[in-house]
Amino acid sequence: MALIYDLVKDRRVYSIDAENTVLEAARFMMEHNIGALPVLRNGELAGIFSERDIMNRVVAVGRMPGTTKVSEVMTPNPKAVGIDETVENGLFLMREFGFRHLPITAGKQLKGLISLRDLLLRYLAQKEAESQRAS
Repeated sequence: MALIYDLVKDRRVYSIDAENTVLEAARFMMEHNIGALPVLRNGELAGIFSERDIMNRVVAVGRMPGTTKVSEVMTPNPKAVGIDETVENGLFLMREFGFRHLPITAGKQLKGLISLRDLLLRYLAQKEAESQRAS
């Protein structure tokens, strides 16, 4: 079984500090073409902030992105998985709880962020390889 961390271990880990503004976070996400960011407070995972949070918790309710802090509108205390978690269990957690992004941690240290798309592509590639071996 493949480990979830193996899918992201060679990627740069993007994150944002809880005290940054929503505007800063949105610009950072746009510059790096990413849809969600782990949020750190004192170097530890405190939340996750996504495009959906921008729409639902900022724009739709009339908050000002330039003055609203990420910590005010992030999803706090997100579920995270350890670096030794399997791809299958990551998929299960995402399906069970409705997550699209899942932080990967070693203790309290952020090691990466995996998206549902990452996991599905890996899972499909695995199944395809298995069926080719069986043929």
